[in-house]
Amino acid sequence: MKSAVETLNPTRVRLTVEVPFEELKDSLDAAYKKINQQVTVKGFRKGKIPARVIDQRFGRGAVLEEAVNDALPKFYTEAVNEGELNVLGQPEVDITELKDGELLAFTAEVDIRPAIEIPDYSGIEVTVDAVEVTDEDVEKSVEQLRERFASTNPVERAAAEGDVVTIDLEAKVDGEVLPDGVASGVSYTIGSGELLDGIDEAVTGLEAGGEATFTSQLKGGSAEGKDAEVTVKVTAVAARELPELDDDFAQLASEFDTLDELKADSRKRLENMKQYDQATQAQERVLEELLKLIEVPIPEKLLEDEVNTRKHNLEHHQLGQMGLDIEKYLEIQGKTVEEFDAETKEQAVKGIKTQFVLDELVNKEKLNVSQEELTEHLMRRAASSGMSPDQFAQAVVEGGQVPMLVGEVARGKALAVVVEAAKVVDSNGEVVDLDDEDETETTAEAAGDATEGDVTEGDEAEGKNEA
Repeated sequence: MKSAVETLNPTRVRLTVEVPFEELKDSLDAAYKKINQQVTVKGFRKGKIPARVIDQRFGRGAVLEEAVNDALPKFYTEAVNEGELNVLGQPEVDITELKDGELLAFTAEVDIRPAIEIPDYSGIEVTVDAVEVTDEDVEKSVEQLRERFASTNPVERAAAEGDVVTIDLEAKVDGEVLPDGVASGVSYTIGSGELLDGIDEAVTGLEAGGEATFTSQLKGGSAEGKDAEVTVKVTAVAARELPELDDDFAQLASEFDTLDELKADSRKRLENMKQYDQATQAQERVLEELLKLIEVPIPEKLLEDEVNTRKHNLEHHQLGQMGLDIEKYLEIQGKTVEEFDAETKEQAVKGIKTQFVLDELVNKEKLNVSQEELTEHLMRRAASSGMSPDQFAQAVVEGGQVPMLVGEVARGKALAVVVEAAKVVDSNGEVVDLDDEDETETTAEAAGDATEGDVTEGDEAEGKNEA
C-alpha cells in the first residue's frame, strides 16, 4: 500500500491511498463468504456456492463493493498511522479508481488536530480577590444556621412578613377554574417568593379565615404564562420564633459548647470556602491569559458538532429538567436567537481551544495520570452528580467514558503546571500561594468547565483512526 498526505489547511488533510489488488484477498474471501450466507442458488447447498457462480448470478461488482467496504477502514487506518496524523472525526472517502485484479485507489479528507506551539508562559500574572472574612460574614452565617432551627407557633393575629401561613388556593382563567388550579393546606412563608407573584401582598394583613383575590401570571401547569385570577384563603397563621444566640444554641446546632467556638468555626469554614473560590478564580484567569498567547485554528466540522452538542445538552437535558423550552429560556435570559447562537459558538471555540492547548501541554510536559488521581477525580465527579462512587464508576465504564475522565485529570495537571509558573496576586497586592492541595482539587474542574462539551466525547470527535 502507498499513501501520501496533502495539507489542505492547518486543520484538514487529504490522504491519497493506492492498494495493490492482492492486498484485497482477505476482504474478497470475506465478501464471498458473506454473500454465500445470504443467498440461495438451486443445486448448491447454502454456504457452498462457488465464487464463479456468485459472479455469474449476482455480478462481480457486488462482490467488489462488499470487499472494498470491508477493506477501506483498515487501509485508511494504516495510512493515518503511516502519516502520523492525529485525526478528528470521520473522513470523507472517495474511491478514485477500482481496477479488478489490479488496483484500488481512494482519497480521504479528514480534520486533524492543528500543530500548536506552546510559548513561554512563565510571565503570566493575574489578580484575584483577596480572602477576607468580615464579622458581618460570620454573623450572616450564624444567622442562617439560626434560621434552620426556628420553630413556629400558632398566633391569633393578622399575618405579617416572615410568618408561616397555611392557605387554600383556587386559580381561574377566563372565569373557569383550572383542572390543576386548586390546592389546599399549602404552607407558605410570607416574603419567601416561592409561590405566585402578588401572593405576599394578598395574604399580609389577613387573619385565619380571611380571603383575598389577586391577579398573577402562572409559572407552570396547564395555563403556564397566562394571567389568572387567584383566590387565596388563610386557614392558619403561625409566627416563626428564632432561638436565642447563646451557648445553649451552640450546643443545639453544633458540636461546640460555646457561641464563640461556633463563630470561630464559622469564620474558618468561610475562609476555606473563599480560599477555594480564590484558587478557582486564579486558574480560570491564568487559563484565559494562556489562551491569549496562542493562536489555535479550529476545525469547522468539529466546531459545528460542538455547537450542536452544547445546544442539544441545554435544550434536552438542562432545560428539560426545569420544565423550560428554548424559547422560554431565551425570554428569561433576555436574549435573541442570534445572540444565543453567537454566545454558544464563542463558548464552543473556547472549549475546543482550551482542550487542544492543554492536551499539547500534557504531551510537552509528559504528564501521566495515576490510578489514585483518577480515583480521586471519579469520587469528586460522583459527588457532584449525586450518584454513589460505585454507580458513577459503573456508568463511566459502561459508557466508555474512562478516557474522557483521564483526559480531564491530565488537562487539570497541565493547567496546574501553568498556574504554578504564573504570578498570582490578590486585590490587596499580596502574592497568593496556592498549595498543591488547592490546585489538585480545582484544576481538573476548572479545565473541565472550560471544555464543557468535551470534544473528545464520542467516536466522531475522539479522533479514532477508523473509517
